[in-house]
Amino acid sequence: MSHAIRRFRPEDRDKVIAFAATLPEHDLLFLSRDVREPRVVAAWLKAIEEGEIDSLIAEDKGAIVATAALVHDPLGWSAHVGEVRLLVAPGRRGSGLGSDLLQGIFMIARERGLAKLTARMTVDQTGSIALFEGVGFRAEAMLKDHVRGTDGQSHDLTILSYDAARVAARHEAIGIE
Repeated sequence: MSHAIRRFRPEDRDKVIAFAATLPEHDLLFLSRDVREPRVVAAWLKAIEEGEIDSLIAEDKGAIVATAALVHDPLGWSAHVGEVRLLVAPGRRGSGLGSDLLQGIFMIARERGLAKLTARMTVDQTGSIALFEGVGFRAEAMLKDHVRGTDGQSHDLTILSYDAARVAARHEAIGIE
C-alpha cells in the first residue's frame, strides 16, 4: 500500500472529517476535542495558520488514511514542549505509516527547536504505546479515569515523553544528523 505524506491544508477539511468519522470512538479519546466535528477541524486549521499546530496527513488514492499533529504554544511557559497526536486508519496500522508520520513530526519538532515531546493515549492502546516507545518515548504519567467516551465508560490516560534535546545531543556526539 502506498501513501503520500504532506502538510494538512484548508482544502483537506472535508476529507479529514470523513477520515475521522471512520475511526472507532475509542481511538479519539486521547484528543481534547472530537475531530469528527466540522467546528473542531476549523479550529485545527486556524491553529495551524497561527503557528500553534503543525500537521501532516497521509493520503492514499485521494483519501486520508492517517494524520499527525505537533501542538505547541510558542508563547507559553512550556514553549520548549510539543504534544504529538497521531491517528492511523485501523486497516493501515502495522504498515509503517505511523512511523513515517512520526519521523516527519520529529523533523518539524527539530525545526521548531522543541526540547521535549509528549504523547497521550489510553492505556489499552498497546499498539500505539509500542510504536511511540519504539522511537524513544517513555511512560511519564498515568491519569486514572481521565477520559470518558459517549457511552459513559471512563478510561485511564497514559502520558509518554521524549527528551528530544538529550537524543539530539547523543546524535551530535556520535556524528548522526
